[in-house]
Amino acid sequence: MSAPAIFWPAPAKLNLFLHITGRRDDGYHLLQSVFQMLEYGDELSFDITDDGKISRLTDIPGVAEADDLIVRAAKLLQQTTGTALGVNIQIKKVLPMGGGLGGGSSDAATVLVVLNQLWKTGLDIQQLADLGLTLGADVPIFVHGVTAFVEGVGEQILAIDMPEKWFLVIHPQINVSTAKIFTNSGLTRDCSAIRICDLSGVQLTNVCEPIACKHYPEIAEAISWLSGYNRSARMTGTGACVFAEFDSQHEAKDLLQRLPEKWRGFVAKGVNQSPLYKQLAVQGLVNT
Repeated sequence: MSAPAIFWPAPAKLNLFLHITGRRDDGYHLLQSVFQMLEYGDELSFDITDDGKISRLTDIPGVAEADDLIVRAAKLLQQTTGTALGVNIQIKKVLPMGGGLGGGSSDAATVLVVLNQLWKTGLDIQQLADLGLTLGADVPIFVHGVTAFVEGVGEQILAIDMPEKWFLVIHPQINVSTAKIFTNSGLTRDCSAIRICDLSGVQLTNVCEPIACKHYPEIAEAISWLSGYNRSARMTGTGACVFAEFDSQHEAKDLLQRLPEKWRGFVAKGVNQSPLYKQLAVQGLVNT
């Protein structure tokens, strides 16, 4: 009897704030944010093969296999390192697409980090992060696997320790187009840059929130509902998910029980190290 498959975490993130300080000539926005890792997310398993083929065994509605970031990440690592090995990938998908939780980027990062170990391709963390950046701006933070102060287009990452609070995350059952938010003429793109030492002393906001609420009233409704119980309620990323922080799991779960049936939600602990790296350590696999 074969051993059960090992499933590897691809955790969600929250943007505790999101400022845009400028825009590059190539159209990419210059950001400042704190990415808070959560102990909750998708899970992936990898069955290594000798035939060089890369296959996704799990169907994901609306996402063709060739377009899926997990397949693209595996092929990128394979092409970059020249390995002759292949892989069959399964995924347990729980994070919503278009939710602002980084699900696709986190999935891609887990592929890069874990396959680098299983294929023994020998890249270091920074090399993997550089590969990840070609797939998406959020991939490097998940490759590094830490709660961090992030700048640039997502590639400037400084690990920080945040209080490991509990979060209630609400998904108002809509899919937000990141491109629609970032191309909106009303988006604030000239926020004053802040320093890490300013984090506890200034009002931290998400500049994408007003635009998202205008175009997606469901987000505004979810923020309004959550604000009635917790003043920290705000949106993550470009939406659609909104969240609030709590000092205890009990408080967060108690409010989750009151969530209107038309929405979905979950409670998760914020952590300073990605659960992916905790599992790598348990398995005796450590990237450098």
